[in-house]
Amino acid sequence: MTAEPRRPRNPKRSPARRNNAPQPADPTRDVAFDILCGVVEHRRMLETSLSRSANEHEAPARDRAAAHRLAAATLRHMGTLRTLLEPFLRKEPPEPVRIALMMGCAQLLFLETPPHAAVGTTVSLLRRRKLAPFAGLANAVLRKVADQGESLLEGLDQPRLNIPSWLWSSWNTLGKGAARAIAQGISHEAPLDITLRPGATAPEGGVDLPNGSIRLPAGTRVTELPGYAEGAFWVQDAAATLPARLLAAKPGERVADLCAAPGGKTAQLAAAGAEVTAVEQNPTRLLRLQENMERLAYPVRIVQDDATTWKPDTLFDAILLDAPCSATGTARRHPDVLWVKRPRDLIALTEGQDRLLAAAKSMLRPGGRLIYAVCSLQDEEGPARARAAQEMGLIPSPFTAEELAFLPEALTPEGWLRTHPGLWLDKGSMDGFFAARFMVPA
Repeated sequence: MTAEPRRPRNPKRSPARRNNAPQPADPTRDVAFDILCGVVEHRRMLETSLSRSANEHEAPARDRAAAHRLAAATLRHMGTLRTLLEPFLRKEPPEPVRIALMMGCAQLLFLETPPHAAVGTTVSLLRRRKLAPFAGLANAVLRKVADQGESLLEGLDQPRLNIPSWLWSSWNTLGKGAARAIAQGISHEAPLDITLRPGATAPEGGVDLPNGSIRLPAGTRVTELPGYAEGAFWVQDAAATLPARLLAAKPGERVADLCAAPGGKTAQLAAAGAEVTAVEQNPTRLLRLQENMERLAYPVRIVQDDATTWKPDTLFDAILLDAPCSATGTARRHPDVLWVKRPRDLIALTEGQDRLLAAAKSMLRPGGRLIYAVCSLQDEEGPARARAAQEMGLIPSPFTAEELAFLPEALTPEGWLRTHPGLWLDKGSMDGFFAARFMVPA
């Protein structure tokens, strides 16, 4: 049989032309890429970039959720991904190209994406983003990663690689091996915790936690759970329930929740029967607070104001101050905080926390009680602020072993509360919180 002669090459189908050909839309990868560029290059928080990019690409809810999951997985393993890519790169690529490569590797190694999909979508992404000259590099590198698979992870100290050095050092002050335990706790997608309204029935598939929260698997869509629309429960990490629980609001007490959004602790105080005033300055967060209180049908007075300058008509019996902070304790759900926050950020944050402590003291009646809390793992925002509160004249009121009998490892020698993602590893971990209780002199 005579071989058919080879057809002449069509110049219109040259590689350069193919690289410039329109690429199919992929909202999930486009949004995830924008999120990661925002975090890595501009220190922009994940949720901010997600909202901006999803609106630009008109991404539906399912694509938004998938993009969030992909970006979060890449951030959660970013130190490991950077390290394993190094041997495949002869010279430093532009940062957006490295980000695309890390996205591809995250899909191959941590999200079980089929190799052809992880490689092909990354190549298409680079072409859509006018980075076509690097498409060949991405194709070659990701194919090698796909071939070698999890063997690339052998010998890598992933917990250490995935935590910036300044955070690793600071977390080791929480106890021997604390940084490694925390890194282990934030290495996986967090489950969904909910707090039940008194008398409500828990959704099926939940696990009872020692503090009374109900834990559901990661990826659970809370709005689709039976009872959500009717206000049977609200989303709240198990650790986040503890400050309001330890304030122990009583029926009829006048209680303020300062910096209240999104409203989980406000709901706890209202459920206890207190007369609650929730103060929130940020208009976007205030809207979430209002929506949650309307869904839960709790009669809470909501005030939009700066808690450092707002003056109540009458003094309160108790105040819960969950102060704005670095939020490093929430890295399980928000791994972007690991790469966005810097040590110098703590200066402005701690100054604001002291102003809030002084304002809260001025709002309490003699003998009134205050709980100061932050979802931070940093000593500057926790113990140092508790000592500052004492210098302001607030009297320490230590938590007791009985109050934390379900979580004794969270009680510090000073009588403070300290949780972190290294606790409850067998149950799915928890967020990091610091809390201290004080009394105003009678």
